[in-house]
Amino acid sequence: MNGSERWKPWFGPVALLGGLVIAVIGGAVVVLVGQGGAAHTTQLSPGETDVATLIQDLAFVGVAVALARTVGPVSPSQFGLRLPKAPWRAVGLVVVGLVAFFVISAVWLAVLHVNGEENQLIKDIGGYGGTLDVLAACAVTTVLAPICEETLFRGLMFRSLSNWRGPWPAALITGALFGAVHGLSAPLADLLPLAFLGVLLCGIYQWTGSLYPCIALHVLNNSISLGADEHWGLRAVELVIGALVAVAVVLWLVRLASARWLATPATD
Repeated sequence: MNGSERWKPWFGPVALLGGLVIAVIGGAVVVLVGQGGAAHTTQLSPGETDVATLIQDLAFVGVAVALARTVGPVSPSQFGLRLPKAPWRAVGLVVVGLVAFFVISAVWLAVLHVNGEENQLIKDIGGYGGTLDVLAACAVTTVLAPICEETLFRGLMFRSLSNWRGPWPAALITGALFGAVHGLSAPLADLLPLAFLGVLLCGIYQWTGSLYPCIALHVLNNSISLGADEHWGLRAVELVIGALVAVAVVLWLVRLASARWLATPATD
């Protein structure tokens, strides 16, 4: 065995926990720095929340890569950053998956008699500020989070758990943890639909052999949901397009940099 086939089943949960711990520590440091070394409150400002979220998401990827490197050389393709086996089928799965998630969410929220809107999201992470604050909040929500969360949950956790008990038990565990971790930011009513989305994303990864469709669906969901919650109208369409383009650029840069920063040269 080599590469991801050697990943231990505990890699994913440990990377998740490590990312959360680093986020807490980073958030504390951000507060201390932002308040001149004398923190008078634990409440993060919008800018501080942006930075803390950035630390958390990058920590998810950093810990995931560090764990993967303990068993051998690492490359982006091990995390699923490779073209789908059947590109058009992947596109269809993204569309069907997105519609299925929205339908399931709508039915579930209707049963609970709640609307599920996260109206405080942009307000909490920068929406009360100027253009740069809003752009930063959108970048965190629709670009950074989809790439980093998919790398952790589908790229590492689902793959490593699949080595243990197969793909479908791995999908259920990964989906449950994906939903649970969003309890830190999403309304309680959204957690079950988000767990369903987590399982669905694992299925898409399993069926396509690629993380790209998972990231695309994640980007679409976050962009559409954010635009709807903030009542942005046509601006939501701009957000979707801009987020997809930005993600494509970031992933292209990752591929370019991987030979130097991620892959370990083979030795004779």
